[in-house]
Amino acid sequence: MTDLLPHVDRSLQDRGLLSPGDAVLVGVSGGVDSMVLLHALKRLAPRRRWKLVVAHLNHRLRGADADADERLVRRTAKALRLPVVVEAADVKRFARRSGMSIEMAGRKLRHEFFARTAAGQGIQTVALAHHADDQVELFFLRLFRGTGAEGLGGMKWRSPSPADPSITLVRPLLDVNKAGLRAFAASKKIRFREDDSNRSSDFLRNRIRNRLLPLLAKEYQPALSRTVLRLMEIVGAESRLVSEIADAWPKTRLPAFTALPVALQRRILQAQLAQFGVASDFDLIDSLRRSPDAFVSIGPGLEVACRTNGDLVTRRAPAAFDASELTVTLAGAGREAFGGVDLRWETATAGAPRFGPGREFFDAEKVGRSIVLRHWRAGDRFQPIGAKAAAKLQDLFVNAKVPRDERRRLVVATTAGGEIFWVEKLRIAERFKLTPSTRQRLDWAWKRNSR
Repeated sequence: MTDLLPHVDRSLQDRGLLSPGDAVLVGVSGGVDSMVLLHALKRLAPRRRWKLVVAHLNHRLRGADADADERLVRRTAKALRLPVVVEAADVKRFARRSGMSIEMAGRKLRHEFFARTAAGQGIQTVALAHHADDQVELFFLRLFRGTGAEGLGGMKWRSPSPADPSITLVRPLLDVNKAGLRAFAASKKIRFREDDSNRSSDFLRNRIRNRLLPLLAKEYQPALSRTVLRLMEIVGAESRLVSEIADAWPKTRLPAFTALPVALQRRILQAQLAQFGVASDFDLIDSLRRSPDAFVSIGPGLEVACRTNGDLVTRRAPAAFDASELTVTLAGAGREAFGGVDLRWETATAGAPRFGPGREFFDAEKVGRSIVLRHWRAGDRFQPIGAKAAAKLQDLFVNAKVPRDERRRLVVATTAGGEIFWVEKLRIAERFKLTPSTRQRLDWAWKRNSR
């Protein structure tokens, strides 16, 4: 896309992302996306009188490669005569201590760095290089995780920072695809660095990017990106309309909550749950909506119920969910202890496994190299091997006659993307079973310590 500059300029002006004379913090990783964004804004800045500052966070995840990314960003900022702020963060250690996945930990630390740096520089706006391909990947990522219309609408051109709502994030490249960015970089001889981790199959987003999307485009819809982006635009606009109506309803309370369309009831409950710091969950929202005054657990020691007028009320619960987590990398063979369970694993070439008590076997490629060990949470769903569909984990515990006081102690294992593949004392997950096409087998052995 050799005409990228006028295209980005129009997007910035038409969508009101930047005003003349604005100070802008530009998040730059060293990859092609952010390097193109930086060069585009630099070329447009004189006419718009923008004051640019470069910001780079070294995640310390890729050793010498991460340091090389940092050096490139520093050299580029110097060549463009722009101030640069660089920090380093131990993302892996933070993920381990906080119980987050590497991906989520990196995102949190990155946003905190941008918000802190912007505030320190007296800047209100941070420009990020998310592009059209990112939107399409996010659509499928959220679709698989069961998000609602608001999530399927994707990233917004302009949104508050999750780390500091007083800081605004803008995304000038949301309608430009990766091929267009690469073409512009080639035409302008813009240097950038490739991140080899983007080719890894450990993360669901990478598998969507490298496997699913090419397959869908080749076999089902050649114009997949354009179709998905159009759908996201439609869904996003309709979702914003529902939100506006839902936000206005509490002022009049007309019509009564029970007379509202289901979509509005759900959005009103979703907004109230967000005020309690509870993430949206379809099963939770519909359970509250369909069963007035029935309390449902939403976290450690806390339950919530919906009154017939649509108001949510909370109370302390006698039994608490255990919120502890542990992120584990399945490299070759290893062992770990969590929640009173000793776990051992080994990756082997697919073949005939030796079954026995406390031994399970999974398709290693589907599980991935990074997993999370945790306990049962409200709203968890699981599809045991042989089952036709996923069910609420609570219902499976009841059917398996697992004692109520034992359920919260059992260990659950999920992929990096949050999909449950193993639950202590239950069958393994259907999607992760061994099949004739399995190439690598994950041998999984577990034993609960005596108390």
